[in-house]
Amino acid sequence: MKQRSHTLTKEIRRHLSVYVLLVIPLVYYIIFKYIPIWNGQIAFKDFMPLDGVLGSRWIGFGNFMSFFKSFYFGELLRNTLFYSFGKLLVSVPLAILLAVTIYESAHPGLARVVQTLAYLPHFLSWVIVYGILLVLFAPGDGVVNDVIKVFGGQPIAFMTDTKIFPAIVILSDAWKEMGWSAIIFIAALIGIDPSLFEAALVEGVNVPQRIWYITLPSIQPVIVMVVLLRLGTILDAGFNQMFMLYSVPVYSVADIIDTWVYRQGLLEFQFGLATAVGIFKGMIGLILIGVSNWLVRRVSDSALF
Repeated sequence: MKQRSHTLTKEIRRHLSVYVLLVIPLVYYIIFKYIPIWNGQIAFKDFMPLDGVLGSRWIGFGNFMSFFKSFYFGELLRNTLFYSFGKLLVSVPLAILLAVTIYESAHPGLARVVQTLAYLPHFLSWVIVYGILLVLFAPGDGVVNDVIKVFGGQPIAFMTDTKIFPAIVILSDAWKEMGWSAIIFIAALIGIDPSLFEAALVEGVNVPQRIWYITLPSIQPVIVMVVLLRLGTILDAGFNQMFMLYSVPVYSVADIIDTWVYRQGLLEFQFGLATAVGIFKGMIGLILIGVSNWLVRRVSDSALF
């Protein structure tokens, strides 16, 4: 036992710089993730700030029932799931396509430039992206509408049209996050055994066949992991994006659980209700991860746990 303790101390001293770097995320998770778990009990209380967490009246599942019985519950759940699954089905395949394209490029310099340009939008705030979308789609002097008017068409209110707005939300998110999401797939591609490609070249396999039979199967575990982790936050449809893009004319197709919680929980000071919805989202995500992981494990060898 003493020998083990000595060995552990020696290893910690040897890698002290790594453990120092670990302190930052550790403190972050303790302050913002673990300590708030204590305050999660206000989901079951009629929380009053002056009474505090312990002094507030216990109401059981009252906050949950208020959310479930809300007139907007069905609409909120439908919109949230639509945007979440829409982003998942569009963003992940595009990120994989971008990663494979960069990896298969015969011009390394061009590939590096494309990769850099692709992940730069990730660092733009949704405020800036909203400004870009206005420049493109504004009904009066937007670039797209200017082109439409040149060809004799009538301007289209893209940002306030309930049929077009969902596509703008999903595609703008894909454009913003596609390059950043591709990084993990590029890292997985770099780890593929080069001898597989050399053997395929000897056998006369063309590029599409090589991608389909070697590249994609080799990164399948990473794809499964990314999809499963995204399913865990399936009810997070993107509050920052939606808060910037939506307006009253598109509330019916743009209002999601997070924006409703913002209005009810923060603007109306219903903190218990907001916490209850957060717990509900977490439970749904946990169930989806467990079920999806079980299904994936049944049909393949790739799974998260």
